[in-house]
Amino acid sequence: MRSARRPNTNPPSANPPFGTKKGAGGGSRDDLTFPTSNKQLMFLQHIYRALLPGGRAAVVLPDNVLFEEGRGREIRADLMDKCDLHTILRLPTGIFYAQGVKTNVLCFTRGTTEKGNTKKVWVYDLRTNAPAFGKRTPFTVGYLKPFVDAFGADPNGKSKRKDQGEAGRFRAFTRDEIAKRNDNLDISWLKDDEAHHEDSLADPEGIVTEIRVELEGALEELAGLDELLKRDSIGAVA
Repeated sequence: MRSARRPNTNPPSANPPFGTKKGAGGGSRDDLTFPTSNKQLMFLQHIYRALLPGGRAAVVLPDNVLFEEGRGREIRADLMDKCDLHTILRLPTGIFYAQGVKTNVLCFTRGTTEKGNTKKVWVYDLRTNAPAFGKRTPFTVGYLKPFVDAFGADPNGKSKRKDQGEAGRFRAFTRDEIAKRNDNLDISWLKDDEAHHEDSLADPEGIVTEIRVELEGALEELAGLDELLKRDSIGAVA
């Protein structure tokens, strides 16, 4: 990630580990405002806390960050207070890591105050009824062009935008509307076309990859638990 310590014309971007065994397990940070074992939420806190006023970032995160309760909700509320969370891009499934991993890009700018910086969040749904991307259908920049056009030229999301309504892919939601959703940012409104969904099922290789990633993460967590139990056992004997 490029430095997020000062505003610049090239926004820092980040891709915290998730969807693989590197993203599994609890975290070790104890200096964050909202302690959590969710590493993606830890990364998000670290990034927006590091920004200076006017600094901006674009962060790729899995769906759970958008809807997790408890600490997740507190962190999202804090993010929307300290920063202008102006845009969320819902990416097609499987763009990052395993075929089944669902990801989003959160775009935000650090405000000059600590409260009330997010007035409205624009959500672009590039996921619903999207092709099944992979080796046979690579995700190219051409698929992003409609989003880039809708986003506008202003990097802080201040370009004149049009809400495309329930039939479109780009919609705006006020901070009050989001608060009524319990600060759940996992917002979708388009209906999946069943015929399209059947045509877009993951190929066997993608399914195998997803299963392997899940098993690797589970095995790593079991190994960590086994090591912890061994240390406790040795301590008890001593």
